[in-house]
Amino acid sequence: MIRYCNVALKVPMKNSTFTYSFDSDEEILYRRVIVPFGNRKKELVGFVLSVDDSIGECGYEIKAIKRVLDDESVISKEQVVLAGRMAFLYKCSVGEALSLMVPNARREVESSPLFMPSSFKRIENLSPDQERALSEIREKRKDGKRVFYIYGVTGSGKSEVYMRLAEEEIEKGRQVLFLVPEITLSEQVSSEVYERFDKKVAIMHSSLTPSQRLKAHRAIRNGDVKFVIGARSAVFAPFENLGLIILDEEHEQSYKSGNSPRYHARQIAQMRSEYNDALLVMGSATPSFESFEAMRNGRIEEIRMRNRIGDGAFPTVKVVNILSSRTLISDALKTQMEREFKEGKGVILFLNRRGYSESLHCNTCGETFQCPNCSVSLTYHKRRHRLECHICGYSEKLPEVCPNCSSHDIKSVGFGTEQIEDEVRRLFPFKKVCRLDSDASGGDRKYIAKVLSDFKEGRIDILLGTQMIAKGLNFPLVSLVGVVNADISLHVPSFRANERTYELLKQVAGRVGRYRPDGKVIVQTSEVANRAIRAIELNEDEEFYYEELDARRALDFPPYSRLVDYTLRSKVEEKARTGAFELERVLRALTSKLEGVEVYPATSCLVERKNTYYRYHVLISSKEKAFSRLLVLLDEVEALYKVPSGAYLEIDVDPVDIS
Repeated sequence: MIRYCNVALKVPMKNSTFTYSFDSDEEILYRRVIVPFGNRKKELVGFVLSVDDSIGECGYEIKAIKRVLDDESVISKEQVVLAGRMAFLYKCSVGEALSLMVPNARREVESSPLFMPSSFKRIENLSPDQERALSEIREKRKDGKRVFYIYGVTGSGKSEVYMRLAEEEIEKGRQVLFLVPEITLSEQVSSEVYERFDKKVAIMHSSLTPSQRLKAHRAIRNGDVKFVIGARSAVFAPFENLGLIILDEEHEQSYKSGNSPRYHARQIAQMRSEYNDALLVMGSATPSFESFEAMRNGRIEEIRMRNRIGDGAFPTVKVVNILSSRTLISDALKTQMEREFKEGKGVILFLNRRGYSESLHCNTCGETFQCPNCSVSLTYHKRRHRLECHICGYSEKLPEVCPNCSSHDIKSVGFGTEQIEDEVRRLFPFKKVCRLDSDASGGDRKYIAKVLSDFKEGRIDILLGTQMIAKGLNFPLVSLVGVVNADISLHVPSFRANERTYELLKQVAGRVGRYRPDGKVIVQTSEVANRAIRAIELNEDEEFYYEELDARRALDFPPYSRLVDYTLRSKVEEKARTGAFELERVLRALTSKLEGVEVYPATSCLVERKNTYYRYHVLISSKEKAFSRLLVLLDEVEALYKVPSGAYLEIDVDPVDIS
């Protein structure tokens, strides 16, 4: 008996579903199949979305399904609905969206700062803030509220609130998803998770093999798993009875995918919460501006946790002006470090730039050593005697003379963690110093765990690092954090520069004072009057949000607008440039009568060349009231605009950064 199947393919086309015939009575709905496609020699994998006994007349040949890959369905009705919503919002195809949801169809690599919760052990005696947070969520849930945000300072005990809510949902027979920016659990913490949730746990991360992921997916779908903890891609886990989604450290950029479809886990979590009528609880000490504004307007229920648990207290923050300083470690920071060492304490030093120096510069001709593949300077790495590109990975031996003028007068400009390490070793020759960044660790999680353990146990005196040590780590014996240069993230050409600086400094400051009242943070900066720096110094968090939001409103930046970024890349600069200008023309024509939408002129990207590709983009800004209509109009771009041969078009809806 011949039947006809609607099959979604992973192809970058607005209409990615095609009709195929299938000569069998076998049930294949929501399974994967192998099908021919067009003139391609290689057959494609598709998802069967519907099956019919007959179809109407059509003027083309209907090809047959070659093979069925699965013995059972691998996607659900919810995932099909979710894929449709993703296709509309992110301007991808349904097939591309579905490919994110099935193991081995696509494996997404997730890279972000370290996340290592201190413990999942049950805390019997809750703080007043924790008791109140749980009570508020329970009562408001009875009133039909579904989306909550725990706006709690670092060390306030948000994690235990999450866990209590998870236990309550599991007792009701429902499943729980716990999303974190990155999953790096020690064996001890993993065993605590399994013990707390009666071994009905799946830990999802990008290091799992396809077979391990498939096994976990089956266990989740069958209901054998009640608690899932994972990074960004775990948001697509195939729950059959989802009752609670927890999104910890909601502000983290790593929740936004860097590959097409460029989804945001927060938005997907909101869609799944709505579909399942599941509780969605987000949390952070530094909410994104989008979430802060949503709390202020009542679209999200705000739950405040203002106090640290136990003996913890907010650290005192001292800002040191280094505008005219000739040393990397100021006298104020050096003096305080000496005091800490006399008391037998360790010190954390933070600098968000790896390498020895930012770049190399010829003093004779002014030449700056640049990556041949990207329009950025090469970073000098002294330990390896090499220049490296932090975008594409290009590396070359340190030159002895300038390739432009043959001068020997070459000077390093700026500084990174390697140079700070040398300076600290010179100042404190008898102290054990360890640098922890991606260069030093090489991504070796066992090495990272050992360094952190040694520092926690007092076998390392000074821990120096980048974002890797800034977030999610707890060191009870440490009472001093030194930020070597807070200006780095301020000087990024982005409307989010102040936001990112504030988030980072607040998270760094959160490493001390969790268990003791004498925490200290010294921030070295040449921008002492900057509102993000001032907010950290004076502990004026809400004042910072209101000031920054006023500036965003005046400039019509998110959260008071929605952005769509079209990027055209090609190895031939002229193709990228002229293609972007033509795209601008098409977008202007499409949106000319749509009030509240602005198309900005086509221009080169901030990083004009990446991995040998020239990049030009067209940015669209839209008021919220016009955004849905804009998304409908953007569906017509594919029909009206032809991407030049040898060029590629990338679409980013609600970009977290424009680079």
